[in-house]
Amino acid sequence: MRNPVFDDIRPYYDDEIPAAMQRIATNASFPLLASYIFPHEDIETVRQRVLAIRTSRELQEQIMKPANEQVIARSITSFTYEGVEQLDPQERYLFVSNHRDIMLDASLLQYILLTHGHETSEITFGANLMSSQLVIDIGKSNKMFRIERSGNLKEFYKHSQHCSEYIRYTLTQKRQSVWIAQRNGRTKDGNDLTDQGIVKMFGLSKPFDKIEALAELNIVPVSISYEWEPCDILKALELYESQFTRYTKKPGEDLNSILTGIMQPKGAVHLCFCPRIDAEQLRAYDTCTHNEYNKRVTALLDRAIRSHYRLSPNNYIAHDLRYGQNRHASHYSTTQKQQFLERLEQLAPFDVSDTDLLRDIFLGIYASPVEYLND
Repeated sequence: MRNPVFDDIRPYYDDEIPAAMQRIATNASFPLLASYIFPHEDIETVRQRVLAIRTSRELQEQIMKPANEQVIARSITSFTYEGVEQLDPQERYLFVSNHRDIMLDASLLQYILLTHGHETSEITFGANLMSSQLVIDIGKSNKMFRIERSGNLKEFYKHSQHCSEYIRYTLTQKRQSVWIAQRNGRTKDGNDLTDQGIVKMFGLSKPFDKIEALAELNIVPVSISYEWEPCDILKALELYESQFTRYTKKPGEDLNSILTGIMQPKGAVHLCFCPRIDAEQLRAYDTCTHNEYNKRVTALLDRAIRSHYRLSPNNYIAHDLRYGQNRHASHYSTTQKQQFLERLEQLAPFDVSDTDLLRDIFLGIYASPVEYLND
């Protein structure tokens, strides 16, 4: 199904995939990508495999599935998940997820869907990440669609309306699920909070029936937990710098974060498909104003995502270190604490004026989930 209204943001159609594969296969970075995904195969063999791909489904089965398996094998000690059995393969869902890693949160979800016989979802893809033709081709071939976050208030509203209409069109007419983060940008302080503006955006495409507007989207909150937070040091440094000046991203920073997230050891990773938010839950807020309704639904998402976050020893260690206590000592071993302290020591080489503040910010990234789960 095609609608030219959305040509500015949509993923590639299948008839656009072969040309994209040609560009990817001839890109200077191809040997590096191919050697990571297929370390035991000749580069030319992999190149011919990519050139033979004709659909996004073939790309996800033949390339992205092995890519995720390499990430799991090389950087994840255990990958577990729950709730996928509650999903109906014939239904389409709006997955609203906490956002800890630029690529992996959505990529690992696609891997689960694919290996359990579900259709993969389309994925929101920040316009700021579309920095090169290679990234655009890989993203749009993987069912990613562009979401614009810049512009003045009027432009931002127009972008939000357009995105809302595309999400509803994708779910109800294209019959494709959609993944979107609970907020613009990753959670950098460890505190998973849904942006109320995201919920407001969902309803813009059906403003005269706020209950049906969201019920029709089949919203499923998703909670992903990492034992070792992707890009933890980079996040701490960004938050530290933001304490003193308005933070400005450096050239190539997003790509560096993507690569760091993929390569950095992540320990145990767990993903939970939380129970769907149904019309009955939404009707409880039928008498609310639109603003209050959006606030209540935002709180519903937060409760689901936070309550299904899986704490690791690192979370408890960071909480005890941050507050100078040992009340959570039963949740970790001496060895695990020593490993965390060694990670903390990696902040030492950075030349900052307030080392205690940087340390506290780093600890907060891991400690925050303990605090909100104990609320």
